Amino acid sequence: MEKLKILVVDDESRMRKLVRDFLEREGYQVLEAGDGMEAMDIFYEEKELALLILDVMMPKMDGWEVCREVRKESKIPIIMLTARGDERDELQGFELGVDEYIAKPFSPKILVARVSAILRRTNQMAVDEVLEVGGIQLDKAAHTVKIDGESVELSFKEFELLVYFVENKGIALSREKILNHVWNYDYFGDARTIDTHVKKLRSKLGEKGEYIKTIWGMGYKFEV
Repeated sequence: MEKLKILVVDDESRMRKLVRDFLEREGYQVLEAGDGMEAMDIFYEEKELALLILDVMMPKMDGWEVCREVRKESKIPIIMLTARGDERDELQGFELGVDEYIAKPFSPKILVARVSAILRRTNQMAVDEVLEVGGIQLDKAAHTVKIDGESVELSFKEFELLVYFVENKGIALSREKILNHVWNYDYFGDARTIDTHVKKLRSKLGEKGEYIKTIWGMGYKFEV
C-alpha cells in the first residue's frame, strides 16, 4: 500500500524531527514546513496529503490562518498543536474544523495514535479489522458492534473503549493508561469519567458486560 503523506508544520526544527521520526516509524511519509507560508506552498503542490499537523504559534502566517486557507479548499484532517492550554483556542480550533487539538508538551506516541485514529475515521487507512471475541464482533472500519449477531448502539467513546479492552484482553489496564489511549493524554478529567463509561458499556453489553472485570484500586481487565 502506498504510504500516506502527512505535512508537519512547526517553526521548531527539533519538534518537527521528533514528530517525523515517530510517524516514519509507523510507515507514514512526512513532509515538513517551518512556517505557515511554506506550509501553504506545499499544500498547493502536494495533492495527495492525508493529514496536516499544525502548530498554532508560527512566524509569517500562524496556524489559524493556515487552517482557514486550507479549509477553503479541502476537508483534509487537521491536528493543531499549541503551547497554550486556553479553552478559547480550543473552541476556535473546532469552529474552524480542526479534527484534534493537542497541547504541548505531548507524548509523540499519543500523537501518532491520534493520527492513526483520525485516518481510520476518515477511511484513509485500509482497516479491514474485524475483532471477534466471546460473541462480540467489532468492525473497526464501520464502527459497528454486534453481540451474538445482534447490533448494539455504542457512543464513539464507548466504542473506542471497547476496542481498547478487546485489543488488550487479559491485560490489567490502569485508569491512567485508559485515559491516555481513549481520551487523549491531555484530557483533564478524572477516573470517574472512565468508571461512568465502563458502567454504561457493561449495561449495553448485557451478559457480556461481565467480561470487563474491575481491578480494585487500579483499573480494569477484559477477560473472556
